[in-house]
Amino acid sequence: MPSRTSQAVRVAVLADSDTRWKWGALTARRIVPEDRSIELSGFLLRGRATPTARQLAEVGAEADALREMTGTAFLRTLREESYDVVVLALVGGAVQAMLHGMAALGLERRPVVVTGYVGVVYEKLSDGLLLRHGADVVLANSRHDARRFRDVYEGVGADASSVTEAALPFLGGARYDSEEGRDTVVFAAQPSVPASRADRTYLLRRLIQHAQLHPRREVLLKLRSRVGEHTTHVEEYPYQRLAEKLPGGLPSNFSLVYGNMGEVLDRTDLLVTVSSTAALESLHRRIPTAILTDFGVREPLGNHHFIGSGCLASWDQLDSGYRPRPDAVWADQQGVAADGSYASAFDAARAHVARLLDESELPAISPYYTATTAPGYLPGLLARYHLATDGTALSTAPPETGTGGVRRVVREAVRGAARGAYRHGVQRVAPVIRRMGEL
Repeated sequence: MPSRTSQAVRVAVLADSDTRWKWGALTARRIVPEDRSIELSGFLLRGRATPTARQLAEVGAEADALREMTGTAFLRTLREESYDVVVLALVGGAVQAMLHGMAALGLERRPVVVTGYVGVVYEKLSDGLLLRHGADVVLANSRHDARRFRDVYEGVGADASSVTEAALPFLGGARYDSEEGRDTVVFAAQPSVPASRADRTYLLRRLIQHAQLHPRREVLLKLRSRVGEHTTHVEEYPYQRLAEKLPGGLPSNFSLVYGNMGEVLDRTDLLVTVSSTAALESLHRRIPTAILTDFGVREPLGNHHFIGSGCLASWDQLDSGYRPRPDAVWADQQGVAADGSYASAFDAARAHVARLLDESELPAISPYYTATTAPGYLPGLLARYHLATDGTALSTAPPETGTGGVRRVVREAVRGAARGAYRHGVQRVAPVIRRMGEL
């Protein structure tokens, strides 16, 4: 059969949140061989974190076409439409489900399957990796991650040849250059780190205190989503709500901001966070970056990932003028590429994908988890995505209806109400129930 690299590469990206859509769409454009054009079709997995139009516009990753659908509908689409590459920008369980579903399709010529992580991998390393095993390419965002990924696969006797070193696809922007008269501190918020109301209120108060101590400095709280929107993780206590309840209002030099992270970094003189991937974006530009230690350096916070970075600091230190200096060796191992090597960061991934595209026939998709290796785990996992253990759709799979007329309007209304009820439960009802349980 002729090589699939002889024409435009048709890529399908399936994503389940705004951040994963950004990672998937940008990754797709970086891994296609440079001498080929790309036709990018986007698919949003219907669920709790399906991004809104505003969120999609904010991340700034575009596609030639964009559709929202269920996982089983996506698998049917792969049977009906031909793609050369499929990028699974999903949570680990969804990746595993799609791998089994694609294997069950029995396509005469299946697409190359690529997956990876949207940011820092600081928890559930083995769990997440084994759920991604079976993809042709498992991208690692750094040399450090590539080594860890291979160790996990080889340690369980699984093929590790899919692991391919690359980098985060959204690093970039102008190198930091302080601007006379500008003094801006940005705190990059995370939806679930820290998680408790008390800790998030503490952070908000320290930000306000920092603004009060430095009245000529602009202090920005960079938010991931508006109240009611969801991203990769559930945000139980939005900073916007907490700010509304603080007595005395907010200082004039303190603001809550949204927007593309890269555009915010364009005017940042110090980036502060607990463990956000924004820290790597900031370090890539050589912007002074601080990883907070106020709640300790602990695995649940993810800031333990930055041990050795030289960036650990507390608000007390930052209030007094301290500016961390990153360790160059650590930064290089983490794929920060502040030395200018980022231009070649995807060379290995492009070459790997090109080789696979040039194959006349790809081997069958073979995930590590099967009915033999994980009989107590895999069936329940696949069932959550309406798939049987053999990867075929269960009879309980939600039906896909047309997109026009009254049926579409009713369906969208029901989905909107369900999402609203879920968010109300997370942000309003659940905290009340917990407080009652503590009485």
